[in-house]
Amino acid sequence: MPVPDVPTAADIQQAARRIQPFIHRTPVMSSRAFDEASGIHAWFKCENLQRMGAFKIRGAMNSLLCLTPRQRARGVVTYSSGNHAQAVALAARLQAASAAVVMPSDAPRAKLEATRAQGAEIVFYNRLKEDREAIGRRIASESGAFIVPPFDHPWTIAGQGTVALELLDQIPPPQALIAPVGGGGLLSGCAIAAHSLQHEIRVFGAEPERANDTFLSFSAGRRIEIPQPDTIADGLRATRPGEITFPILRQHVESVLLVTEDEIRAAVRFLLFRMKILVEPSGAVAAAAVLHHRLPPEISSAAIILSGGNIDPEVLADILR
Repeated sequence: MPVPDVPTAADIQQAARRIQPFIHRTPVMSSRAFDEASGIHAWFKCENLQRMGAFKIRGAMNSLLCLTPRQRARGVVTYSSGNHAQAVALAARLQAASAAVVMPSDAPRAKLEATRAQGAEIVFYNRLKEDREAIGRRIASESGAFIVPPFDHPWTIAGQGTVALELLDQIPPPQALIAPVGGGGLLSGCAIAAHSLQHEIRVFGAEPERANDTFLSFSAGRRIEIPQPDTIADGLRATRPGEITFPILRQHVESVLLVTEDEIRAAVRFLLFRMKILVEPSGAVAAAAVLHHRLPPEISSAAIILSGGNIDPEVLADILR
């Protein structure tokens, strides 16, 4: 299948039809307690309840389904700290394809075990000393496997954009949409989809202060690379925005909202104790931004994407303490 330079709204619509048999249409929740604490009426798209516990199955499944049978027969390779790894492993298993996943040696144990349980081959690397993309390219060169990037590919972006298609079909029109941003696949896809459905909607990204590469890139007007960030939001540890995603973000996203580590932890606790849903730190970053009043004060309603729920028990116990 031809690969578009940048996915369009039509590509996202096609992706939604393509992956529909393989994913969950996740529920939307609201919370009076959250509305009172934040001063905003919020809807939560619960991708923590998606297959494999995160939105990533959408982009991974779309990528596998866009491959030809001959390409799938050669297998796929990817690099990820966790959720994308699990998603590619599951998508490959569902399509009877082999998968090799390059994961950091300090990847969360729950995500590592879930990836291995899907039958993927795990290749470890040192995130401080080695280049995961170079390792992935080497494996692909040796095996003929197709690389499924975690965010910087039109097929991945189109798949992730289906989150916003569903969300805006499930709720009245909100004034704003907020999603976490690591490499930018989820946010860029959702921004394209949201503006195709609701031209005036205001789109924001949310990012940890310690992993602020997209915030800095917005300020500089170009992609800025930061050192490997140390944040509890392990799924948002990208060191710079994607080559494809960043121009999309600049076109469609108003600004990037920063939150502290303590604010992320507080959001995880709030979602668990007040809404009874378990969300991992990366998945709670957008909620943290709204809960701690980072949105412009004139915004009174917002759709928030809870991107995942895969959290190690030890991390959760530390947050709860």
